[in-house]
Amino acid sequence: MKGSRLSEVLTKKTIWAHGAVGLPLAVIGYPLSIWIPAHYSGGLGISLATVGTILMLARLTDVVTDPLVGELSDRFRSRFGRRKPWLIAGTPLMMLGVYNLFMPPVGVGIFYFLIWLSIFFLGATMIALPHRAWGAELSPDYHQRSRVTAAREVYVLLGLMLAAAVPMVVELRADGGAGVSEVFSTLWSDAIGAFSGDFREKAVVDRATLTGPVLAGLAWTVMLVLPLCVAIAVILVKEPAAIIEKRPSLKEGLRLVLKNGPMLRVLLIVLLVHFGESFRNAVSLFFIRDIVGVPTIGAAYFFYFIAGLGAIPFWLWLGRTIGKHRAFMCTLITVATVSGANLLLDYGDYLPFFLLFIIKGFCFGGLQFLPFAMLADVVDVDAARSGGRRAGTYFAFLGFTEKIAIAFGTGVSLIIVGELGFDASGGVAASTEIGVLALRLVYCLGPIFFYGLALKMIWSYPLTPARHARLRASMERRAARLANIAPNP
Repeated sequence: MKGSRLSEVLTKKTIWAHGAVGLPLAVIGYPLSIWIPAHYSGGLGISLATVGTILMLARLTDVVTDPLVGELSDRFRSRFGRRKPWLIAGTPLMMLGVYNLFMPPVGVGIFYFLIWLSIFFLGATMIALPHRAWGAELSPDYHQRSRVTAAREVYVLLGLMLAAAVPMVVELRADGGAGVSEVFSTLWSDAIGAFSGDFREKAVVDRATLTGPVLAGLAWTVMLVLPLCVAIAVILVKEPAAIIEKRPSLKEGLRLVLKNGPMLRVLLIVLLVHFGESFRNAVSLFFIRDIVGVPTIGAAYFFYFIAGLGAIPFWLWLGRTIGKHRAFMCTLITVATVSGANLLLDYGDYLPFFLLFIIKGFCFGGLQFLPFAMLADVVDVDAARSGGRRAGTYFAFLGFTEKIAIAFGTGVSLIIVGELGFDASGGVAASTEIGVLALRLVYCLGPIFFYGLALKMIWSYPLTPARHARLRASMERRAARLANIAPNP
């Protein structure tokens, strides 16, 4: 195999330069879940139910654009490669979408929101899908692919922390804070609930008008970081020569998934968990701001993501120790307990909320990475049965499942809360009693329902560590037989 791609070792520069694109792609997910619904429903006066419906409709365009962009980027040929031109073309389109979506003029309507949201999603797809395919093509080696994926996920977590830092800075500057010491002083004051009643009330009113400045800060962050990260990847990373291989069609890929029982189980689990998470995230800003009255929402999310980053080694260790599906069960049980405890919180309960929120953040790593680790094992089931390597097909179905779950979880949540009478612009004072109750129940109990359905499926998950070990042993024996019968070069 000397001189073949199998013997090539990817340098750290290549791996980290390629993964940089994951940072701006992560920054955009946070405002879409937290700040966009609040701004368009509260700041611009579009009803919550309408915002939820538009988010669902725009995200459903991925049903067409995902397979189309994936197929076109596979077939595309140019002197610069197959994937790089798509990243280059998608960058200005996404920047245009970010500018108009995150900084809309006063008085925009539902068609403005729908059009620019769809353009934004298209630009993100043109970057994200070819970038992931490019990463899989950098090396056919299993372990080197894992390093590529791990580097990208590190950038994703850094991007989430950056996305949370921008609102934190905007909020603290609105309170007159300018220095680092003042930032931590303010956070500590928030945590111990040292504010007076008058200050808490003023903080909530002020923060109801901060969605615009927060989104503007996030927009400029994305528009500065995105072209820089894309340029780093395009300039510093060589795109390998295209390898002609037969790829399964959408119909064939669906048939593969339907024959793989553990894969179907993982997809349903991911669907339920992401639906539950999105169901809560869509109304989280309203719960944190209007029900609990937390003055520094950005700071809460900043420490949330720090806790998630620090906890990743623990969840990986727990998965190796008791099995990935059992570790995932522990994650969901902990998050469900935190969600139920939030139902007991009242206005001004800063310290209990921050403690619960940090525990939830600690579980973020488990929610984010354990399903991907479980899917990697599921791919081995197919490889052991067929001898084929079709990980791309399986991960494509996983990504599509996540998008559908997020779209409908967000939309249904906002529709329920909005239709029952919660007023995003006026808060609790302008909302009906049933609307406020609906907000509490959706945020606190909604995730528990969907987690409960997922836990039932995880409990009887068939791909245990012992069974997976037998699968790997079978694959290694097959590889050894093929190596013995292969002709010598």
